[in-house]
Amino acid sequence: MLESVPYTALVTILALLVYAWTSLRVGSARSRFKVEAPAITGHPEFERIHRAQVNTTEQLILFLPALWLFALQFGDSWAAMIGVLWPVGRVIYALGYAKAAEKRHIGFAIGSVAGIILLLGALFGVLRGLLG
Repeated sequence: MLESVPYTALVTILALLVYAWTSLRVGSARSRFKVEAPAITGHPEFERIHRAQVNTTEQLILFLPALWLFALQFGDSWAAMIGVLWPVGRVIYALGYAKAAEKRHIGFAIGSVAGIILLLGALFGVLRGLLG
């Protein structure tokens, strides 16, 4: 099955690697800023790094099903071309947010637009199939 959607599978792996990277950043920031688990408050930079990871988790739940449903409706290449913007946006978001909260917007917008296009495209494709 994956032979028919290799690019979508690759984007999925890339998105999961970005998620893992944000998680590792939280662990590193805990040590650097001496924020003991289970605390999620402390140094402002730690809080921003943590929030970027939590937001990535929240967005991942929307992104992955939308990516795969879009791929089923419109093909592997289209899904991957749009979908690759999500992990790129999330990296820009996480790095910007770590510096200052107001530097997160561009990355957030890139990832969100990609996710919304995939979700609405998947919805359109499913409705088109149902209605005939």
